[in-house]
Amino acid sequence: MWKFKRRGLVGLLLVFGTVTLCLMWVWQSLNGLPEKQSLTVGDELKVELNFPENVLKRFKIYVEPENKGVLEFQGSHLGKKVISFGDNWPVAVQPGTVNLQLRLFGIFPIKNMTVQVVPALKVIPGGHSIGVLLYSGGVIVVGYSPIILQDGRRRYPAREAGLEVGDVILKINDQKVRNDQEAIRLINEWGQGGAPIEIVYKRKERTYKTRVKPLFCPETGRYRIGLFIRDSAAGIGTLTFYEPKGRMYGALGHIITDIENNHVIKPGEGRIVKASVQGIQPGRRGQPGEKIGVFIEDRELTGTIDKNTPFGIFGRLATPIKNRYYRRPIPVAFAHQVQEGPAHLLTVVSGDKIEKFSINIEKVIHQEKPDGKGLVIKITDPRLLELTGGIVQGMSGSPIIQNGRLVGAVTHVFVNDPTRGYGIMAEWMLRQTILKTRQISSLPGLFIFAI
Repeated sequence: MWKFKRRGLVGLLLVFGTVTLCLMWVWQSLNGLPEKQSLTVGDELKVELNFPENVLKRFKIYVEPENKGVLEFQGSHLGKKVISFGDNWPVAVQPGTVNLQLRLFGIFPIKNMTVQVVPALKVIPGGHSIGVLLYSGGVIVVGYSPIILQDGRRRYPAREAGLEVGDVILKINDQKVRNDQEAIRLINEWGQGGAPIEIVYKRKERTYKTRVKPLFCPETGRYRIGLFIRDSAAGIGTLTFYEPKGRMYGALGHIITDIENNHVIKPGEGRIVKASVQGIQPGRRGQPGEKIGVFIEDRELTGTIDKNTPFGIFGRLATPIKNRYYRRPIPVAFAHQVQEGPAHLLTVVSGDKIEKFSINIEKVIHQEKPDGKGLVIKITDPRLLELTGGIVQGMSGSPIIQNGRLVGAVTHVFVNDPTRGYGIMAEWMLRQTILKTRQISSLPGLFIFAI
């Protein structure tokens, strides 16, 4: 009798466990549906649930466009409608907003969703190697440099006056400082008068003033205040896309921060220029590689830097550019249109020649808010692996294309596995420009001066 009861209890537990797992799976699938998403004119308004057909039959979708002309169904404009899974899906025909509600048995509300229909968006993919020059609107304090006097004493006048690493010097005695050479000249000239100088500087979002008395440095033969400074960031990156109508571009896929102190550099005067890749330091486990390149002053590829954001740098190009693989613009994928599986990226590994390399999108991370790590990718192309070991610095911004759509851009490498890394969704990059109208912060090629 006890054995019979025990078997019955085990059976009930197994049934309960199976039902619980099934319900958890269903709940996770439903919870994974985004509350807000975008759709381009011409695409189907489609809700995808990875359920068996007998489960899908239990759900209905209530569709309610805010304007009647937004959707079309079987040749007619669509108002309010109930759609069953297995039916044809309506098509977006003009910009607007559509409200959706998923209901169980057509009665119980399960999930509310909002779809924003936007004009069809197409861009020319990048892949071009670019030199990035970003000026801070002053000179950045990147360290302290002692002034050694005749008696051997070491002095740091600027530090004693309160200046810190990361501060941006804006003015010296009411004269704007535009570059490091100008700061050196002004400090030496005013220092010869023997009086303290007034320095206006910025720390984070606030502006301050202080007075510093320059001291004569026997080693350099000029007056100094004991700082190392720099006026710009420079390095190699990759162009992600170009929008021909407005000549707008996006690149890098992440923000540029200062190499010395990790502070965000805000655009003052900045630009991009054409770059040529002269060599590659391959990456290996624990040590990311990098592209080694030179800047080329060429009207073929030059542009402004108007924004430095967590999603890349953005601006306008002086002249149109071409891509030998994509001579005409291609659609931009929204997040829900990106799939796990094969894709390819465009980048330069020698000179200025754009090449196509195979990758695999291993994971699509569904995001309610913008983030730079929406994709996990793996380099699968044997030639690229042989040349670079995987993802290297300078590859940031390389466009990722899947099923004829621009889906994202390379942003970060996994330090312990250079064949894998993160990518940003193209949708988030485009929202910084067209839809609104380890990091490259360790950029090489910086010059630091003592003042």
